[in-house]
Amino acid sequence: MRRISETFLVFLGLGLTSFGGPVAHLGYFHNAFVVRRNWLSDADYADLVALCNFLPGPTSSQVGIAIGRRRAGWPGALAAFLGFTLPSVALLYVVALGAGLWTGPLAAGILHGLKLAALAVVAQAVWQMAQRLTPDWPRRALAIAAAAIVLLLPQAAIPVLVITLAALAGAALYKGEAAAPIKLGHHPAALTALAAFALLLLALPLLTTLTQQPALALIDSFYRTGSLVFGGGHVVLPLLEAELVAPGLIDRDLFLAGYGAAQAVPGPLFSFAFYAGALVAPPPNGIMGGLLALAAIYLPSFLLLAGTLPYWDQLKAIPRLRAALDLANAAVVGLLLAALIDPILTSTITAWPDPIIALAALAALFLRVPPWLVVLACGTLGAGLTLL
Repeated sequence: MRRISETFLVFLGLGLTSFGGPVAHLGYFHNAFVVRRNWLSDADYADLVALCNFLPGPTSSQVGIAIGRRRAGWPGALAAFLGFTLPSVALLYVVALGAGLWTGPLAAGILHGLKLAALAVVAQAVWQMAQRLTPDWPRRALAIAAAAIVLLLPQAAIPVLVITLAALAGAALYKGEAAAPIKLGHHPAALTALAAFALLLLALPLLTTLTQQPALALIDSFYRTGSLVFGGGHVVLPLLEAELVAPGLIDRDLFLAGYGAAQAVPGPLFSFAFYAGALVAPPPNGIMGGLLALAAIYLPSFLLLAGTLPYWDQLKAIPRLRAALDLANAAVVGLLLAALIDPILTSTITAWPDPIIALAALAALFLRVPPWLVVLACGTLGAGLTLL
């Protein structure tokens, strides 16, 4: 119990202070757990980061969950998750309450300013991810093709299909040396977790169709998103936009404004799921909808970590899996580019000051101005222009 409470308190402190996104979070974690507390070695930490980069889902949160598990078992993993996530969830719930209660031109101005901040944040993410994940022209061409397909065929299933086909193509086209035969150990609990992950991914859409239950549909949307987010937390935007905005479950302006606000709070970007779940219609929404969405989007991470941690030393030696992930990540860049164009750009740039504010916000981000400060400035400018 002492280790569990200690894990919770350390991660709560990180959840209150870790601004800057997943890359910054990994730096905070290294300092907190390798340098200061010696909970694990540099090599062990690097192995955990490599595994979580390999898996779909929120990398920094997964690393935190894995560290918590090493420290205090699965109760420690849950304590790490709760400590790191609760501060951002609480702040975004306040934003969700404001979004539902505010009316009038001032509120509209603030929301528009937050959308402009989201435009700048996603534009920077597209650029940075493209630099890292599409370093050559074949992968750039794949990203552009993925963006075109998503824009031309705006159905909820298309982003999932694009990622899947890209991964299959990467595995099929791999021409390197064959991996040495691998003999995996016997870990029944890990196999059960992987089976549960796959079963839920396949069964939830079917059950949702058969029952037409809104709560099950909400869980299905967020579980599928959490299972397919490769490349970084920003990819929740196109996947959730397809799941929630396109079918009319949440207002587009509130969705984009909340995504902008999520950049201003510490902790994981996936906490945006709580905001979105709180505002969907029909019910469940509010606190219950937010909790369902948050649990559903993180459940794949827990199942995948439980299923792969015992096998990681063997799995990381399979180069064909790496090739599949490379092309899946290139497709992800295309999905984010498509989301940048529609719905963000098409619904955000509506008057002459908008491009200037968006470009200024983008320049500030590239000059390393803290994202929370950029978001605050955009919201204030939106309100000020409305009053003028």
